[in-house]
Amino acid sequence: QVQLVESGGGLVQAGGSLTLSCAASGRTFDLAMAWFRQAPGRERDTVAAIAWRGPSTHYTDSVKGRFTISRDVPNNTLYLQMTSLKPEDTAIYYCAASQVPVTSKEDYKYWGQGTQVTVSS
Repeated sequence: QVQLVESGGGLVQAGGSLTLSCAASGRTFDLAMAWFRQAPGRERDTVAAIAWRGPSTHYTDSVKGRFTISRDVPNNTLYLQMTSLKPEDTAIYYCAASQVPVTSKEDYKYWGQGTQVTVSS
């Protein structure tokens, strides 16, 4: 089992920055992890993903160049650095983890409770 707890959301003006954190506990070795977001009335979509060990990362096109996913393996923490935020980035952001190689978002079996990010124009 894996437990995930997000923090760092909040209200920020357009053009501002926020850093989200996700503390993982339990069986935390060899996890693939990701950040998802869900805006009202929309599906939960992948924002960024990272292998727990190794440099492989993936970003959805709308955040490339603005968001950075990273992890602190010794401290079992996942981060999402968000810069140049836009109103369309407003959503609940979720941390997710998978103990199997990821081929689709259905492979992520463990989820945090979510943290709200609101970007005002």
